[in-house]
Amino acid sequence: MSAWLIYALLSAVTAALVAIFGKIGLQHLDANTATAIRAVVMALFLVGVVVVQGKWSLVATVLADKKALLFVVLSGVAGALSWLFYFMAIKSGNVSRVAPIDKLSVVFAVILAVVLFGEKVSLVAAAGVALITAGALMVALG
Repeated sequence: MSAWLIYALLSAVTAALVAIFGKIGLQHLDANTATAIRAVVMALFLVGVVVVQGKWSLVATVLADKKALLFVVLSGVAGALSWLFYFMAIKSGNVSRVAPIDKLSVVFAVILAVVLFGEKVSLVAAAGVALITAGALMVALG
């Protein structure tokens, strides 16, 4: 099994745990405040990972590349907005309905990759994207 597939599966499993743990934790809390606390925990954890890996010196490289830094910052803002909206959604809705709609991000990412990067999508992959769309909507709205 390829490393990327193992990482992607681990990402999917841990993302599912985010939804479950988040729903439990949000029962009596403001969603935005809880998301901010979650972000601080994530930042501290990730800084710890970088330090343990001995890669702290690479921070200067990222900061020196202004274009890369801009897009890293924009990605961070997009991620923060995504999680604010996600936590607001699971606070007031069922995880079993919110999570499938959230996974439409896969569909949007594929479309944007084709438009912005000129990535090619095979007929089989396009059918898969269509099925993801149909499946997400069926689970969430059914």
